[in-house]
Parts: sequence; C-alpha cells; structure tokens
Amino acid sequence: MTELLHQPGFLGTSANWGADMTLLVGLLVAVLLTVGVVLARRGRYGAHRWFQTTAAALNAVLVLWLMVLPFRDFVAPGLPERLNERFYYVTVAHAFVGFLGLTFGLFVTLRANGLMIRPLRFNDYKGFMRVAYGLYMLATLLGVVVYVVWFVNNPNPPVYE
Repeated sequence: MTELLHQPGFLGTSANWGADMTLLVGLLVAVLLTVGVVLARRGRYGAHRWFQTTAAALNAVLVLWLMVLPFRDFVAPGLPERLNERFYYVTVAHAFVGFLGLTFGLFVTLRANGLMIRPLRFNDYKGFMRVAYGLYMLATLLGVVVYVVWFVNNPNPPVYE
C-alpha cells in the first residue's frame, strides 16, 4: 500500500497518489457533511445522523492515516524556526483548525450516537453541530490551500525518499 501512496499523482500536479487521494477524500467528507446539514434542515434526522457519522469516521481515518505522518515528517522538524515560511504556517494553521474540528466533531458524533459519558452529555445539538460543521469546512478550505502550496507550481514538493 505504501508504494501506491508514493506513486505519481493523478490530478496533474507534483503531488503523489496519496496526496491526491487525501484531497479528494477530504472534499468527499465536506460533501457528506453538507448533505447531512441539508437532511437535518429537512427534518430527516436518521439520515442526517448516518451521513454525519460516516463523514466523521471517514475523516478520522483520513487524518490518522494520511495526514499525521506527512506533518510529522515534513513540517514538525522545521518548527518553530521556519514558521514564518508559507509552507509551514499554512500547514500549521490547517493542522490546528483540523485538530479542533476533528476532536470537536468526534465529540459531537459520539454524543449524538449515545456513546458519550454522562458528565459530557449535552442537549443543544444545533449549536454544537454548527460549530463542528464550521470547523470542518474551515479545515477543508485550509486543506485545499495546503495542497496548492505543497503541490501546485512547486518545483520541489515534499516527497518520501
């Protein structure tokens, strides 16, 4: 599987296959979350929960499998000394917002599915879900910016040797 991820990408940039797949799956998560929002507004809460839970789980797998390691290998070694460089500050901003969105979104997802411990339960779903959705969308936008900075018109993209 590792060899596949490091093959040349399919979107016509200097990205590898894994980075292209990360971008597309990240956009798919955003679409699933948006469909879930529309379903909630239409009162279809069972379908809404299914879409949101699927999107949150898919996003968790995406982050833990395809985002944490590149951050560790390509960004973390340059911190904090190089935080003033675009490659670093854009990626750190995405990681920060993404971490908040992932953590908060999983918290809301667990609560919505009745899997949260009693002291952390809440009833104001609308407010919590709106914050989680906003964080996910901001993280997605920043993820697209990271992809552009790392792989579009970049003659020396980060690569695994």
